Amino acid sequence: YAGAANKERLLSLLLPVQRASENCPWLKEMVDRSEIFHPLRWTPGEALRMLQDAPQLERAGVVLRMPAAWRGNRPPRPRVTGTVGGKAPNGLGQNALLDFRMEVTLDGESLSRAEIRELLAQQDGLALVRGRWVEVDGEQLGRLIERFKRVERLAAENGLEFSEAMRMAAGAGMGAGDADLADAADWAQVTAGKWLAETLKGLRSPEGLARVEPGPGLKGTLRPYQQTGVRWLYFLAQLGLGACLADDMGLGKTIQVLSLLLVLRREEKRRPTSLLVAPASLLANWAAEIERFAPELRVLIAHPSAVPTAELKTPERLDGMDLAITSYGALTRIPWMREREWRLVVLDEAQAIKNPDAKQTRMAKQLRARARLALTGTPVENRLGDLWSIFDFINPGLLGSAKQFTTFAKRLEEKGHGSYGPLRELIRPYILRRLKTDKSVIADLPDKTEVKAFCQLSKRQAVLYQQAVKELAEQLETATGIARKGLVLAFLMRFKQICNHPSHWLGDGGWGEADSGKWRRLREIAEAAGARQEKMLIFTQFREMTGPLAAFLGTLLGGPGLTLDGGTPVKQRQELVRRFQQDEAERFFVLSLKAGGTGLNLTAASHVVHFDRWWNPAVENQATDRAFRIGQTRNVLVHKFVCRGTVEEKIDGLLESKRALASGLLEGGGEALLTE
Repeated sequence: YAGAANKERLLSLLLPVQRASENCPWLKEMVDRSEIFHPLRWTPGEALRMLQDAPQLERAGVVLRMPAAWRGNRPPRPRVTGTVGGKAPNGLGQNALLDFRMEVTLDGESLSRAEIRELLAQQDGLALVRGRWVEVDGEQLGRLIERFKRVERLAAENGLEFSEAMRMAAGAGMGAGDADLADAADWAQVTAGKWLAETLKGLRSPEGLARVEPGPGLKGTLRPYQQTGVRWLYFLAQLGLGACLADDMGLGKTIQVLSLLLVLRREEKRRPTSLLVAPASLLANWAAEIERFAPELRVLIAHPSAVPTAELKTPERLDGMDLAITSYGALTRIPWMREREWRLVVLDEAQAIKNPDAKQTRMAKQLRARARLALTGTPVENRLGDLWSIFDFINPGLLGSAKQFTTFAKRLEEKGHGSYGPLRELIRPYILRRLKTDKSVIADLPDKTEVKAFCQLSKRQAVLYQQAVKELAEQLETATGIARKGLVLAFLMRFKQICNHPSHWLGDGGWGEADSGKWRRLREIAEAAGARQEKMLIFTQFREMTGPLAAFLGTLLGGPGLTLDGGTPVKQRQELVRRFQQDEAERFFVLSLKAGGTGLNLTAASHVVHFDRWWNPAVENQATDRAFRIGQTRNVLVHKFVCRGTVEEKIDGLLESKRALASGLLEGGGEALLTE
């Protein structure tokens, strides 16, 4: 300080210290006592106190100098390290028991028992270890060491369960004390040993797995990504672990599964039968695909539509068969399917088991197999519980119990954006998902363009809509609890029906074109498609809409067209698909969303119309992918109808926000969320 003339400059130099002291009580005390102006000797605890406040000091403008090794303003910490799966386990699959070894490391080097004892004896703060200052939290270290030692003892006595080992390696523990373990991630870690690391590498990067050949039994050519999928499925099947093949709709999950069955048929001398469970509407589809791609597979369709019910009461018909195919409904009525052990159990459209309390879900989870496989383009449809239910089928216990998983997911959610890393790490080895939009996966698929087809309400629609809004407002004043939610949901349905056409709500059978903005918009699209001789798919969530839509389009396009809904017999569906695909005279196909939105191959269409919007983008995308899939040579234009100024705009906004979430890991609450 060179005199009073420089006082202003001195004060400006002290300003950062003054700012920092507002948030650091220890610094304020030093400033008040003028200690800040003298060199000081500090205890390790005092030094650590400053380091912990380093970010605040730097934000205030104070320059800090410290050893270069203390990256991020922190000295290194000793870590309690567990290594799991160093050696190959004795068993396979979920029953495998892995080894576990614990050590305490510093920058990757193991500390001796004497050094660990010395660390634990230190006061919290900084300690000198091997000539370096390191940060110490004796209580935290002691607790973690005891925990890891307990796991090590249990593993030495009985082996560590596969699911528990996987959760620990992913940092996704779901036990009682695992929240504490997650919060102590800077002090502890679990790493995969040699055997487990190599296995996980194969599962996460299946491109490097050894090639497997389905042989001449496959009457088709696998694309490179499909070959990768078959290798991955085979690797998991040999390990006795479950898999979820979650490729985008239309990327050929069917041919990958058939190739796997052919590989197992060639390599395994004993030929135990595998079981495929699919929605009833897809049984004929599977039979046709097997006949086309793998005709040498011996297949029994164990379903009343193909085999007399009396013959399904006993398993004798299965003798010598490679594959039995049944439906979710038939599965609940044929007990012996749950009593025998299958080579593989494959669930097609596995979102069918997303509800863990449904009877067909419980029956599917009782099936016994050496490996289980789930096929679904939408592993998460509405909520994370969908994912848990599928994993509870393919690898029971991996995601804990339903209650444990809910608690775990809530803990991750509370941490905010990007906190789902441990869950992604845990499920990644068992889910293979490729997208059609990824040109590195498939480069020769044409473009899909999605457009919003905005419609104005007719005068009649507007009057009915306004009356419904007024009626809802009046009833909400007295409704409470579950009745209130039911009321809102009922009116949401009424609003959507009015948006479709007044006759949909009134049931008067009129269906005049002038009464509906959507009818007029559909005419414009149909006439443009008809002029170019292009085919259309029209999806509606309402079964009762399929007939009026078909009648209206028939007058525009000069033919009756085709319709498919939940009441269409299973045997007729394949014939309808064949006619649409092959007969040039069939210009349009009207389908109910739930009945026609999965499993059908309708690549003859160039236009897809979503006449009314479902609550869930995954369901809409599945329906769109009836046309936008392998074999499609035309660009596909998707028209999504939205009535301006109505609840349909709200639904559209909800779908857009959910789609953004779905591209990460999860999708929000659908119908329940919209009702709220």
